[in-house]
Amino acid sequence: MSARIFIDGEVGTTGLQIRARLENRDDIEIVSLSEQNRKNAGARRDMLNSVDLAILCLPDDAAREAVAMIDNPDVKVIDASTAHRVADGWAYGFPELNGDQNAVIAASKRVSNPGCYAVASISVLNPLVSAGLLPAGHGVSINAISGYSGGGKQLIANFEDKSSDGYSETPYFVYGLGLEHKHVPEIQTHGGLNKRPLFVPSVGRFAQGMLVQVPLQLWSLPSSPSAKDVHGVLAAHYAGSAFVKVADMADSANMTKVQAEDANGTNDLRLFVFANDDAGQAVVMAQLDNLGKGASGSCVQNLNIMFGFDEAAGL
Repeated sequence: MSARIFIDGEVGTTGLQIRARLENRDDIEIVSLSEQNRKNAGARRDMLNSVDLAILCLPDDAAREAVAMIDNPDVKVIDASTAHRVADGWAYGFPELNGDQNAVIAASKRVSNPGCYAVASISVLNPLVSAGLLPAGHGVSINAISGYSGGGKQLIANFEDKSSDGYSETPYFVYGLGLEHKHVPEIQTHGGLNKRPLFVPSVGRFAQGMLVQVPLQLWSLPSSPSAKDVHGVLAAHYAGSAFVKVADMADSANMTKVQAEDANGTNDLRLFVFANDDAGQAVVMAQLDNLGKGASGSCVQNLNIMFGFDEAAGL
């Protein structure tokens, strides 16, 4: 079986990465519009309705518009934008979310690909809330840093192109200072929280890579769990997973630093539990490639599941 795939928005960062992961496969046929037809609504509509799967690498409004163009009931869609991540009728594309999510994705014709910050945060929060170790109403803070490639063409130019109006040699900056970020609703919904998390994102002068940290005051939780309890819940949840890997606590205890770029080029999402047992404190940290499991890798994984291919193909 060969699946016919159209990447709407293939010239963007995520689209290019997805294409690179798919183009050498013999079970995938990638079709494209010519340069002059990319903004031709009729040509796009015809293409969207002629393929087995449309992957949308578009701004939110354009993604909604593209979905509205599809009237062929056989066309599957993976949306890499924020537009449908908490929408009814869309499967959330994090196969490791729970034991049933892989089957939910396989049965769905509409899958919303997770955000990079969000999939990392949810990978920590959802198992802890589901196990009752972290109350759904508990105050949660999340601190994160990403490579600049996740910010799109303008941010990339600001870091790489000295002729760009926004070019800066700053090594690092924090943003989202109004405490609003497009990933927060997604984190709250799929993380199982009934209170809005406090999310503080930042960007560093490196192209790819990401660290997301969830600090836990263990003494403040109702059951006063230990760091070992936290680790046990995560390890059990992801046991057997090909891509979400929980580091052994002894290995984590011997680490002196964690680098954002170490998972680059993989579809891995690596979890570490760091602890101060005497103080009753822990930090759960996720490390991933923001363009891998945080974007294009996750999309390819979902595509594989939707067509019954080897889940790790191209990854």
